[in-house]
Order: sequence, then C-alpha cells, then structure tokens
Amino acid sequence: MHSFEVTGGKKLKGEIIPQGAKNEALQIISAVLLTPEAVTITNIPDILDVNLLIELLGDMNVNIERPQRDTCIFKADNVNIDYLHSETFRKKSGRLRGSVMLAGPMLSRFRKAFIPKPGGDKIGRRRLDTHIIGFEKLGATFNYHAEDGFFHLEAPDLRGCQLLLDEPSVTGTANVVMASAMAKGITTIYNAACEPYIQQLCKMLNRMGAKISGIGSNLLVIDGVSYLGGTEHRMLPDMIEIGSFIGMAAMTQGDITIKNAGIEHLGIIPDKFKQLGIAMEFIGDDIHIPEQDIYEIQRYLDGGVLTIYDHPWPGFTPDLLSIVLVTAIQARGSVLIHQKMFESRLFFVDKLIDMGAQIILCDPHRAVVIGLEREQQLRGITMSSPDIRAGVSLLIAALSAEGKSIIQNIEQIDRGYQQIDTRLRQIGASIKRIEG
Repeated sequence: MHSFEVTGGKKLKGEIIPQGAKNEALQIISAVLLTPEAVTITNIPDILDVNLLIELLGDMNVNIERPQRDTCIFKADNVNIDYLHSETFRKKSGRLRGSVMLAGPMLSRFRKAFIPKPGGDKIGRRRLDTHIIGFEKLGATFNYHAEDGFFHLEAPDLRGCQLLLDEPSVTGTANVVMASAMAKGITTIYNAACEPYIQQLCKMLNRMGAKISGIGSNLLVIDGVSYLGGTEHRMLPDMIEIGSFIGMAAMTQGDITIKNAGIEHLGIIPDKFKQLGIAMEFIGDDIHIPEQDIYEIQRYLDGGVLTIYDHPWPGFTPDLLSIVLVTAIQARGSVLIHQKMFESRLFFVDKLIDMGAQIILCDPHRAVVIGLEREQQLRGITMSSPDIRAGVSLLIAALSAEGKSIIQNIEQIDRGYQQIDTRLRQIGASIKRIEG
C-alpha cells in the first residue's frame, strides 16, 4: 500500500496537460472487439483501470501494439471467446467494474457474452439493469449459472427494437449502442445518455461503418449493419481532471494554465466553477486560472444560497461535486452541495472537518459548505482515500493546508489520475509517494 506525503501551503504555478478521458477510454477500448481490423487509439490515459482493461483484451488474444504509452493499436482478429468464461477472467474483471462494457461488443459480433456475478447481491443492482434490459429487448437471453458464477448472455438473432431507458446511464447507453450496431433492423434508444463520451463512441462507430444518427441528443437511432471495419480515434481530454485542476488552482492561490483542455466539450463545467467566484480566461483551447486572494460564491438573484447539484448531461457531472465541495472551503460565502445520484459519496467530508473546514453534512446526499475566506488555513492530517474523486478532493485540501498530510489508499487515486504526483511536482507541489 502506497501513500502520498503532502506538505501544503505552496502556490502552484505553471502549465499542466490533462490526460485522456478515463470514462471515454473504457467504452472506446471495449469497442475494438467489434471488428477484426486494426483500430488505433491515441491519448489513452496511463491509469490502473484502463491498463487493466487493455490487459484483459490481451488475455483474450487481441493483438496489441503500444508504440507509446498513450497509443495502442488493437487487432481483434483471433478472439478467444472462452477466456471470458474462465476463472482467471472472473477474478481479474472483478477488479474493474468497467469490464461489463465488453458484453455489448461481444454480443454484437460473436452473439454471446459472459458477465461475472457482481459481489454482494443479485444482478438486479441498478447499475446493470439498463445494460441487461437493453440486451434482452434486442433478443438476448440472460441466465445465471450457479456452477460457474457467470451470467450467460446469448443472442443468435439480435434484432433492432425501440428502447426507452429507465435512466440515462452512460455505460448502459454505450453498451446497448455497441450491441445494436450489427443487429438486424433499426434500434431507437430514447432517454439515452448524451455525454461527450457517448458522442465520441458513436462518431467512432460511424467511422467504422455503423449508421448512428441523433448523436448529441437523447434519442439515438441505430440502423444495424453487417460489418464494422478499422479506424483511428483520439480521446478527449479528461473533463474531470480539468475540473480538478481548476479547483486545485483556486484552493492553493495558484496561477495555472490547463493546456489543450477541449473547451467546446466541457459543457457547463467552467460556469459552475465561475459560480464559486473563480476567475478564468480562455486562450485558444487553454484555460488560465490566475492567482486570486479571494473568490466569492454567487447568490441567486433573490439572495438565496447557491445550490450545486448533479444531473445527467448536459447538467453537471456527479464526478466533480466532490471537487466543487472542497474548493468552496476557502471561498467567501456558502453553498449547498446536493449529490443526487450516489449515496455515501459525501461521507469523506468528516476528514475535511478534521482539517478545519466548516461543513455541515445534512444527510447522505447534502452538505453545506461555509467558506473560510482564507482567514484560517486547513491543517494537515492523516487520512485515507475512499474513492477516486474523494481522494483527489482530499489531495486538493492537503495541498492548500498548513503542514504535512498523509493520504493513504492512493491506489484509488491512481485508478483515475495518471502520474498525478509527478505532474503536480512540475508545477510546484510538495508531494511524494511513500511505501507502507
């Protein structure tokens, strides 16, 4: 187990380049299974979750060349389907929730797939319902085999259908899109997720020969084709990392330029940070966050306290609520953070309170942050990272705090942020990775 040792209070200054988008990578890399031809993907983030998925594809006999760490050439012309039914796959895929993304392309091209039983309860956990119901409506059968611990999906005759998703799940939409790309007839997906990641996937599939319309809306129409070919694809910059750097600059009174930020794909993310009072300039495709002594949280026109909440795209992504929350700690004013989609994601605030933050945790979904206005600094403590986004929020707090902090369980941070300690040292952070 590794930890970060952070000495806070240093103003970060310089340029930083965001990694490729983690959430895009998992579905784009899974999509290489749709064709026996070569698919070249660039701007791949060099992080644990993505590298594990690439490793899984290699175990399936997908030929992989990696001329650079951010570039892979995949050729799935000799896929070992039976590997997906092996004990090795069951154990390895259990470390990566995103492995369910393999099911859609496997059903589409090979007409069968295997999903290991998730730990804990039955398959009806909400995060998989959208995937499974979509597959079944396309004609797949779905059965659990207790003797091997796998859910077996078979679809000798996938046919287009009309789908109304019960929730605009990003991964669920992506999986159903991939499953229907080579189904017979037309599939319509209403209440589809329309995040930039889904748009990227659909554009990539169209370059491979798919016929998908409605890209960017919540109504996708897929006219099934009989074959998909190779292509090249470049991933977007990671919007979550960009938001993290904006918050980090504000909290440390830094002066940071985020290079090649893909501003046109960020939606309302910059506006939400502006609501916290954070100044930023857009210079071409770069975002410059200048040093600010004080940033003041806006109020509503009637004087009410600002509420920032998550919502499906084009609303505010839930992955950045933790970042917004920690950034508000040193602001002037108050804000209510409302995490609607996930329970327990706000429970890390007890560590921020231990550091000296003024936060009221109302319930598992809501927290009120009362800004300190830099009248007092946070103090360094020892803490543990509970998940990817909370882990980086704690790192931002540690970078702004007085004294030394130890952040344990940083494997969670490494799952989503590429060499974050090395890159932050380049802009002035005092952070080192320690073992034990």
